[in-house]
Amino acid sequence: MKLTTLKPKVQTLAAPKLATVNPNSWREGKTSTQRGYGYKWQQAREGYLSKHPLCVMCEAEGRVSPATIVDHKKAHRGDMTIFWDSTGWQSLCKAHHDSHAQKRDNAAA
Repeated sequence: MKLTTLKPKVQTLAAPKLATVNPNSWREGKTSTQRGYGYKWQQAREGYLSKHPLCVMCEAEGRVSPATIVDHKKAHRGDMTIFWDSTGWQSLCKAHHDSHAQKRDNAAA
């Protein structure tokens, strides 16, 4: 008795598109530390999240979600005065940071 071969029923998914930095961006060719996100930022971020532990966008939607990211409300584009002004920071969950904040920053470009 000969067995018949079944065709695969699972589709191969395309690899996710990786985000690339615009070659004209202020970030081009710089490490995260060179962009200001070194040890000093990690300490400031940790302190800010301990004082502001919830995502402000989730709260505005009536939900409670822990924040994991300190976002700059205004895109700093390498301006260290804006970067270190904590009055321009907000706590966000990853989902809100990756969607709303990134759209805002890209629109401002």
